[in-house]
Amino acid sequence: MSPTSPMSSMSRTRSWDVRRLPRADGSTILITGGNAGIGYFVAEQLAGTGATVVLGSRDPAKAEAAMGSIRSRVRGARLRHLRLDLADLASLRTSVDSLETERLDAVVCNAGVALDEPPRRWTGDGNELMFGTNHLGHFALTRWLAPLLSAAPAARVVTVGSFAARSERLDLDDPQSGRDYRPKRTYGRSKLAQMTFGFELDRRLRAAGSPVLSVVAHPGGALDSLTPSRPPVHVRSAGARLRGLPAGLLVQGKEAGAWPAVRAVLDPGVGGGQLWGPTVFGLRGEPRLEPVRDHFADARVAARLWDLSRDLTGVEPSFEPR
Repeated sequence: MSPTSPMSSMSRTRSWDVRRLPRADGSTILITGGNAGIGYFVAEQLAGTGATVVLGSRDPAKAEAAMGSIRSRVRGARLRHLRLDLADLASLRTSVDSLETERLDAVVCNAGVALDEPPRRWTGDGNELMFGTNHLGHFALTRWLAPLLSAAPAARVVTVGSFAARSERLDLDDPQSGRDYRPKRTYGRSKLAQMTFGFELDRRLRAAGSPVLSVVAHPGGALDSLTPSRPPVHVRSAGARLRGLPAGLLVQGKEAGAWPAVRAVLDPGVGGGQLWGPTVFGLRGEPRLEPVRDHFADARVAARLWDLSRDLTGVEPSFEPR
């Protein structure tokens, strides 16, 4: 962040401590899917910095439960709910208008749908549900958030990808998986599309001379059985905890899975176009800077994905420099 940003108070020379986050008083941060999973823990951790944290969620009751849980752990937490349905493209502009804020210091594009088995499902706009929600919804949301992000001194768009994207490749001749639908592969490709968009967005921001940064993060391997309880948002039984212990040698819970995204939001040393993930084999541990794999940031593929996304959503993110 720039020296004038509320999130730039931490010295660049101080080592990063996931349990002693820098203050972010005066900042406003939106987290899509902030009511559960990784998004919930991103919200809980950022709430402890003094920022105003906005939980984007389709379900007001779940958002209220999440905010109640955060308030029980973070004294004086500044929290809001934004009704947000990424599968309904036409609703996104109205949702952003209801934010009623002059600027947005960061958005964490985290919300996602993961289906485990057929049949293929669709959004109301006629897009395959995972590609339509995970990628196209965030692509369109970024368009409507652009003026608020541009109004901040040095805002960030943080895209939460997935370890699953490493083994996938985009098929832009069949982005909706119409020829061969396999849910796990389709999910991995939807997250790869998100990450590709995040890197392409930063290229375009730099070309436009915008102070907004686009950063990509991923949680590594994050399991419910290793995630601490946050009733009623998440309740882990003693049995589930014991069964998950062996996996803890390789992966982690969702509280730790939130760390890379939180660092991507707060650390003034983070740069645009970077990828942040867990230290140990990209699966567990404290957040570190990772090399960007070629297929994450292939400029030719990214340009095709951008054009396709613009055509499918009818909008295009554009950031005007201040």
